[in-house]
Amino acid sequence: MAEMISSFWGPVTSTIELCEQNYAYSSYVAEFYNTISNVLCILLALIGLINAVRQRFEKRFSVLHISNMILSIGSMVFHATLQNVLQQSDETPMVWEMLLYLYVLYSPDWHYRSTMPTFLFFYGAAFAVVHSFVRFGIGFKVHYVGLCLLCVPRMYKYYIHTKEAAARRLAQLYVATICLGSLCWLFDRIFCKELSNWYVNPQGHAWWHVLMGFNSYFANTFLMFCRAQQLGWEPRVVHFFGFFPYVKIQKPKKQ
Repeated sequence: MAEMISSFWGPVTSTIELCEQNYAYSSYVAEFYNTISNVLCILLALIGLINAVRQRFEKRFSVLHISNMILSIGSMVFHATLQNVLQQSDETPMVWEMLLYLYVLYSPDWHYRSTMPTFLFFYGAAFAVVHSFVRFGIGFKVHYVGLCLLCVPRMYKYYIHTKEAAARRLAQLYVATICLGSLCWLFDRIFCKELSNWYVNPQGHAWWHVLMGFNSYFANTFLMFCRAQQLGWEPRVVHFFGFFPYVKIQKPKKQ
């Protein structure tokens, strides 16, 4: 995209540029809306982390919320600079996050407890090393979508075995936000030339960030509910200020 203000970070070296005018507002921020849209994602992950720590959920959920925060911070840094070396701070955490979701989803029924986290750890480490040398392009997107699809059967299994309406609504919101976010992402990518001529650019990629922030929060909250049920912690979905959902548990008293 054409630059209106001189760039503090130098020439664009990333393999991806989104449909937003570079350095339109500041020489320090390449894609302004794509950068600030990650702030909400960080706040939502922080809320989830506080709830997980306060109620002493398993550490896997704290790590999952922290990974959401790291991903959003990495995305902010990338979109602010559009540098290839920092593109990996966006893409590599995306893969790590999906590996964490695979662990949270499948580990309760995995009989060989040490094999799954060991394999996922080395897989994530190997990907980070390879990705630091290789620009995957379309291969990265195919790989990421493949990891997402591996989560679908397990999420569906949890959904059909969940009876509480409020918890099922979390799963429905998870599906709705990822579908709507994907449409925003595709719209931004496919119709960029047309959008650039509009008086106001709808900033589809920034909306993708916002919707995926909510998507991660709904997914994490739903999984926290399902895991609490497995552990007999009597979970309930309650709403802060009457609309913002979170999981409240009642652990059995120790005998």
